[in-house]
Amino acid sequence: MKQARPVRGATLNGESRRFNLPQTEADGDWLDMREGIDGIAPKLRTTVTVETPRTIISRNASPDVPFERSINPYRGCEHGCIYCFARPSHAFHDLSPGLDFESKLFAKPSAAALLRAELSKPGYAVAPMALGTNTDPYQPIESDWRITRGIIEVLSETDHPLTITTKSDRVVRDLDLLAPMAAKGLAAVAMSITSLDPKVASTVEPRAPHPERRLAAVRKLADAGVPVYVSIAPVIPAITDHEIEHLIARAAEAGATRAFFIPVRLPHEVAPLFRAWLDEHFPDRAGKVMATIASLRGGKDNDPNFFTRMQGQGPWADLLGTRFRIACAKHGLNRERVALRSDLFRAPRGPQGELF
Repeated sequence: MKQARPVRGATLNGESRRFNLPQTEADGDWLDMREGIDGIAPKLRTTVTVETPRTIISRNASPDVPFERSINPYRGCEHGCIYCFARPSHAFHDLSPGLDFESKLFAKPSAAALLRAELSKPGYAVAPMALGTNTDPYQPIESDWRITRGIIEVLSETDHPLTITTKSDRVVRDLDLLAPMAAKGLAAVAMSITSLDPKVASTVEPRAPHPERRLAAVRKLADAGVPVYVSIAPVIPAITDHEIEHLIARAAEAGATRAFFIPVRLPHEVAPLFRAWLDEHFPDRAGKVMATIASLRGGKDNDPNFFTRMQGQGPWADLLGTRFRIACAKHGLNRERVALRSDLFRAPRGPQGELF
């Protein structure tokens, strides 16, 4: 009896031709004899390596994103979302953007101390700090490492504005910090929900919480006074695009006040991983999906250009945008913007502590 495949997003450990990863090709003759000779392969386990960066705040100058600075407590993400644009970053470590990205993770336990030191510098200029812009700050290992919690504690202590983007209901664990911050106009949360169909969600985002748990978290956040957005990102043509209206209706019902969407992006090594995933899970429509993505991306798998990479282009992009705006207007979303305060900040008190 064959062992069930571990629940992961990528179907393979994709290579990178841009960096130092070795190029290999599987021998088909060997593969059909492997189990008979070596036995069933062991289950893929998640490992965590401690990373000790010198600084923790990343700066951003892109005109396409609404934040200027961010913190990423972790590299890699166990949620395993097949479309994740952060996957190629694992190649910087000579690791695969495929299964390695989901199972060989890096944690930054010194993040809170580094943040305290950076906020203490003379002349520090305040602007909202974004968490979850690359990998999810509430992925499963946060339950044990609590690095995100430590970062929020520093931001709460200093009355520093904060935004969080996550696919996890674990965020409600930190309501004791987020609710008082929100009452001062210092915090907002974006909950990412790609699909309400459990089967689709478990395939696209295999280790992210069930969509209904995420909607329940939206309700808890809203009831606690935390402004909540719902991020429909990405929209995957012929797989999740038909859910836009239903997702917006459920988001409004749960208490969200704003929503946004992004058509699927397939930068660098994400494209071949996504194609392999389509061939395994949606072979009946793989060609249609990729053809529609090409129509959204100027005839390519990906459009890296500012101003179009987040919205897409052409008739499909126009149709998605129109449907989204009509649904938001119908359900009362996006009527008002949430402006976080930057005038309450006070530098950390006391010693900065050990950084490592």
